[in-house]
Amino acid sequence: MLKTNITQPAIWLVMLYCIIPQWVVAQPAHSADTLRSFNTRDAEIWTQLFYRKGDWFGADGIFSFSLDGSESIGAGINGNTLLTFSDTMTGDVKDDTVYNFNMVNNSVAMVQGIHPSEQTVNILLNYDGEGNPVNYFSPETADSRLGEYYWMGDGFINKEDGNSLNIFGYRVVDRSEESWDFEVKGVTLITIPGNDLQPPFGAHQQVDTPLFMDIPALGKGTFGSGVYVNTDWAGAPNPDGYVYVYGVLDPNKKMVVARVKPSYFRAFDQWRFWDGRAWNRDINKVAPVANHVSNELSVTPLKNGRYLLVFQLDGIGEYTAIRLGDSPSGPFGPIQKIRKVPELTEPPGIIPYNAKAHPVLSTDDELLISYNTITLDYFNDILNYPHSYRPRFFWLKVGD
Repeated sequence: MLKTNITQPAIWLVMLYCIIPQWVVAQPAHSADTLRSFNTRDAEIWTQLFYRKGDWFGADGIFSFSLDGSESIGAGINGNTLLTFSDTMTGDVKDDTVYNFNMVNNSVAMVQGIHPSEQTVNILLNYDGEGNPVNYFSPETADSRLGEYYWMGDGFINKEDGNSLNIFGYRVVDRSEESWDFEVKGVTLITIPGNDLQPPFGAHQQVDTPLFMDIPALGKGTFGSGVYVNTDWAGAPNPDGYVYVYGVLDPNKKMVVARVKPSYFRAFDQWRFWDGRAWNRDINKVAPVANHVSNELSVTPLKNGRYLLVFQLDGIGEYTAIRLGDSPSGPFGPIQKIRKVPELTEPPGIIPYNAKAHPVLSTDDELLISYNTITLDYFNDILNYPHSYRPRFFWLKVGD
């Protein structure tokens, strides 16, 4: 075990990228509830941009937010998109050796437009007065306890609340020095005012939420794994005026859904939870709408009126997968594997997790999808394989 004061990377409850484009063509599906045709290819430019050797050299938990509040396909083309990361590796990499190694629990990047380059993607660390990397967000709520830190969840720009950015943060504590031995203690809503959407976000607010679940019949989990804003101002094709928030419970990575009007987003008594038949006030009556998903995921509307749920199969696994839904809350069809992670054979043993789509950085033709990678003995491996822990990207093209 590496003896450091850093905390475990944020990969939920388990466990030199080839830049040559590789198209994977799907076989025709036999169900109306699956994609009939699609293909995938490496998004090598995006992946290589996060192959870094100085300061920031790896992170997970990537989420994307178009800062004008639009969430439609390609919405970031003429504006700025904020990326948030969870556990972040910092230091200097020389000849695959890491110097001044430290880990912070969150970092961000600012992206101009949707065409990635060194000039348009700016990764930003937060620093203390002595020049040491520190978190942008650390638990400061009434329920927070010493030693806790945040894993970052999804969020959205709320145009009905002064263009504030609302992000879910999971309060986590390490239970021992052993890898993977951590516990989620609660869910925080982090709100950044619309006039403070540039780092270091000094005016942000944090509130405890009732969105942690411990339901005997279902298991434990949290809301905030994904957010879909089904409003006209967000660019939704069939808006009903609600924000849909997705949660995941273990065992079996069961996905659940809540919804609320944007103007009442911070009023948790206004939230309603899908119980399988209706929208219920009681979070404990929530019913799963899918399983075998990942703790980070996305829901994106397609041109044919369906909704594309993107995830890493079983949270951590060889395949990025999808399910199709008839609405933002389902019902969702069967699991369809769309891509086997190509880095699985790379040393020292790559583990992929938490895939999701980034519609605001996508094009009309292809959807940008990311997933994270890590290794089993990451505390030691990161010193010899520093680029094993970072986001990877590919494109998904959906046929007619």
